[in-house]
Amino acid sequence: MDTLIAYIDDGEHASQMLLPMRAARQADAPNTQWILVACPPRMTRRVSQWVSHANREHWRARWAEKVLGPLVDQLRSQGDQVTWQLAQQPLVSLTQSLRQQHPTARVLDARRPKLGVDLAPVSADQPASRDARWSVPSALVGMGAALLLATD
Repeated sequence: MDTLIAYIDDGEHASQMLLPMRAARQADAPNTQWILVACPPRMTRRVSQWVSHANREHWRARWAEKVLGPLVDQLRSQGDQVTWQLAQQPLVSLTQSLRQQHPTARVLDARRPKLGVDLAPVSADQPASRDARWSVPSALVGMGAALLLATD
């Protein structure tokens, strides 16, 4: 049985990545075990001042069920085993602990890339992306050049 660990922060984006890959792998590995790790968005400092820890954890669990629910149903309908959990610790240490439990597992980063935000790496051997830092300034430079050309 093939084991895949997938980090997800947006269910729609993850389903666009994982379901076509699952369809292509159907002939190779009929049974796949999916370990989905939900990466909920961080609460702002102002919100976390007024909300108790239990309420934050309850919100994170509800968020994960809402985001991962359709994807879990689709994967289970194809005959795969699916388990999911919340990311409660840094992703690198979580990946190390999951790889100790499942030594042959492969890790997939199915998080949605965000403009101007560097996503934390999910494993120690994954380099941190540097492209996101330059996305906003290059877009601004391009827009400025277009405005200069338009004024001429």
